[in-house]
Amino acid sequence: MLTTLTDGFLCCLTGKSANAVVPVETSEPADGYEFVEVKPGRILRVRHIIPERAVVDEPSGPGGSVHCKRKITVYRNGQLLIENLGDAVRPERLNAQNGETEPNCTVEVELGEPRSNPSPTPDNNVDKSRSVVGTRGGTAAPAPPPGSATDLTQQPRKRRRKPKRTVVIDSERRITSCKGTHTDVALFFIHGVGGSLDIWGSQLDFFSRLGYEVIAPDLAGHGESSAPRIAAAYTFYALAEDMRAIFKRYARKRNILIGHSYGVSFCTFLAHEYPEQVHKVVMINGGGPTALEPSLCSIFNLPTCVLHCLSPCLSWSFLKAGFARQGSKEKQLLKDNNAFNVSSFVLRATMSGQYWPEGDEMYHAEITVPILLVHGMHDKFVPVEEDQRMAEILLLAFLKVINEGSHMVMMEVPDSVNTLLHEFFLWEPESQAKSKPRSENTAKRPETAKTITTYNGEATSESKRK
Repeated sequence: MLTTLTDGFLCCLTGKSANAVVPVETSEPADGYEFVEVKPGRILRVRHIIPERAVVDEPSGPGGSVHCKRKITVYRNGQLLIENLGDAVRPERLNAQNGETEPNCTVEVELGEPRSNPSPTPDNNVDKSRSVVGTRGGTAAPAPPPGSATDLTQQPRKRRRKPKRTVVIDSERRITSCKGTHTDVALFFIHGVGGSLDIWGSQLDFFSRLGYEVIAPDLAGHGESSAPRIAAAYTFYALAEDMRAIFKRYARKRNILIGHSYGVSFCTFLAHEYPEQVHKVVMINGGGPTALEPSLCSIFNLPTCVLHCLSPCLSWSFLKAGFARQGSKEKQLLKDNNAFNVSSFVLRATMSGQYWPEGDEMYHAEITVPILLVHGMHDKFVPVEEDQRMAEILLLAFLKVINEGSHMVMMEVPDSVNTLLHEFFLWEPESQAKSKPRSENTAKRPETAKTITTYNGEATSESKRK
């Protein structure tokens, strides 16, 4: 999902040797901070804010139901065939707080039935309800599967390929708005390599003031969490189990996961493991839906002492690549609150531990929760094509590109990101009764497996007008 070099530069400012943690038995919540022992001797710092609010037990409004049915086939040559079989053709729209039908983050997603006898067109003569996809982020040329009606009319009959794996997903989800006044809503913020919960400072303050319960942990070895001196403590699976423990401890009935860069992988893991408890997901500069595998030619394979000596150069490189502008404001953001203060040992172990072969395109295609993808246009770590690829693979995805942001977009333009996230939290599908006339009208149009339309122009200026 994520390029293995993106977050590594974040750690390079001071290179401290070990993290100081308050013993669990003597720790007390102070200013919203808690220390949680997820395993014996493995202690994570968590910022947990439960704001004072007027309690509303039940969500306001009827909400909406989305029925999604798709068939996913993986062939032995690595191709991925996705067939959307939903019986409802209904465009879902993000609704802004002011009631506008097309806010700055509007995205249309249509789930349609496959056509049995598609009519050829000059540009495309294949069934649009089927898409053949290559692995590792590459898209193969669309082609009808062997034995289909289109295939028989276009070329001689070939031997049917034997699929390696076939999965049928039939899911009906009720999606309601998540407001801070609801006691059953919790927001989880997960940072990436080298960061800390401090990078979410603007988001935590903003949403806690609106009445949301927010939870933001420091990964092991990051921030003020404990830093074991064993490389196995920083593999993807070890960190994912830590996030599972945090999620199970603080989860409510409806939970929204917000991840940045490497943290997106843990959000994906939790959404796949707990589809009934995870209500929505936000992925910020997470990259494409590819399995994680550490690079053999990475600078982070150098010895720890060498990385420590190179930390000033790496810090300068990250400032140039991670921010759209490199002024005094951006430099101060890196220094405030002791963020990005990670030892070279933790950096090297975390980067080398990014091994997650299960997290491939098939894994992502099975996720049924609504997902908002946020991408900073000037991100030099994660190309926009990777997030576009993620939007194609995910079942119900909304892609938003912020023109003035880069890899650390939530720190660069926090107001725009906060507005965008809040609109997504409050979004819910139109009710069945309201959407029925629209379904009748759209049924006459050519049906596609998945149509994604993004409104990327002037993202920041539109957000400010809200």
